[in-house]
Amino acid sequence: MDVSKSNALRLVNGRAHSSGSNTDSKKPSPSLRPIPADWVVVDMSDLCTLQRGFDITEATRAPGNVPVFSSSGLAYFHNSPKVSPPGVVTGRKGILGKVFFVEEPFWPHDTTLWVKDFKGNDPRYVALVLRDFGLERLDAATSVPTLNRNNLAGHYVAIPRTRAEQQTIAEVLSDADALIESLEQLLAKKRNIKQGVMQELLTGKRRLPGFERIKGLHHSSIGMVPRDWQVLPFIKIVDSYIDYRGRTPRKLGLAWGHGNILALSANNVQMGRIDPEREANYGSDELYRKWMLKGDCETGDVLLTMEAPLGNVAQIPGNGRYILSQRVLLIKPNSLVSRHFLANSMRGMAFQGQLVSSSTGSTAQGIQRSKLDQLPIAFPKDKQEQDAISSILTDMEAEILALEEKLVKVCYVKQGMMQELLTGRIRLINHQAA
Repeated sequence: MDVSKSNALRLVNGRAHSSGSNTDSKKPSPSLRPIPADWVVVDMSDLCTLQRGFDITEATRAPGNVPVFSSSGLAYFHNSPKVSPPGVVTGRKGILGKVFFVEEPFWPHDTTLWVKDFKGNDPRYVALVLRDFGLERLDAATSVPTLNRNNLAGHYVAIPRTRAEQQTIAEVLSDADALIESLEQLLAKKRNIKQGVMQELLTGKRRLPGFERIKGLHHSSIGMVPRDWQVLPFIKIVDSYIDYRGRTPRKLGLAWGHGNILALSANNVQMGRIDPEREANYGSDELYRKWMLKGDCETGDVLLTMEAPLGNVAQIPGNGRYILSQRVLLIKPNSLVSRHFLANSMRGMAFQGQLVSSSTGSTAQGIQRSKLDQLPIAFPKDKQEQDAISSILTDMEAEILALEEKLVKVCYVKQGMMQELLTGRIRLINHQAA
């Protein structure tokens, strides 16, 4: 396999004017872009033929192992197929833009379009082109998103002339998809394992070696807990709250956008971490001095989003100053509970469930401070046990975060590969021989 930058690019204006392509002067592209000299430009309607899916109702469904694809993907199973593989399915109604490659006999639902004729092109490559094209932009409806298969006509794509090159491109990008899928599956497994470990460690159902100094359990307001653990209302383990909800820079005669101090709103506080890129606002030193009168955000302090969304828990990282902003409560625990243990406990299923059950609001859930104060927290009396539990959960979270970062990088690399390969800027075969 010869991987090289194409040295035979030509400019096309969106019209099909190469030998082997169909000519149509109805709707030229508004811009010029280079493509390889041995590629062809085709109307999307000549890339493949799309066909409306088949109706199936609750009454006509029967148990089986044939996948039924709706506009959102695999929906359920039936006892007979309508289409033989390979197949390509995309949404016709409801959800547009998703494209699925199917390698077994299947049933495309009435809410989908499926490729009836690949026009001699490689099926996997056709799926890639349709996915990259962005079919959702051809939405023909005003209320429910709808794709009319005839709307593809008049839109043009450049494709390799040979099926062999199409297959090579599809294989490389399919390998990237397989890597992404394996990382996603590993992430899901690691998250499930961590959730199980959290549930056991944060409730005392599983004790770490050397810390069970008093055997047995005792009754508490949240059920049975270890005899050497304590259960207290949230307010009893808090040294202080810092809360600036409802405050705006305008009230201080200032504005966002001046300075480099991140304002932590509920948009930035994600579960387990701070996201400085999500709808971020920044403030100046002057705003910080006038705003943060109740105290500074210190490394390790616990953050809780009180509404929209409710229940995200993170800690202040040790890399700078922050302004506390909308819908976020900062919690400084007292000497009974370590900050890391408190943050992990608040991310656990027990506390999150209490938050939801004590919340108010039909569209945007939120919790009042008075109700938060009364939520019970279970914790080991021994701070060393708290630290040992936190260390295990922190290591597991670090492993998950590293996998998440790797997944993001692989997705970016794959997206870059698609842009290079589907435009011919990088070739995977000896194109002169082809």
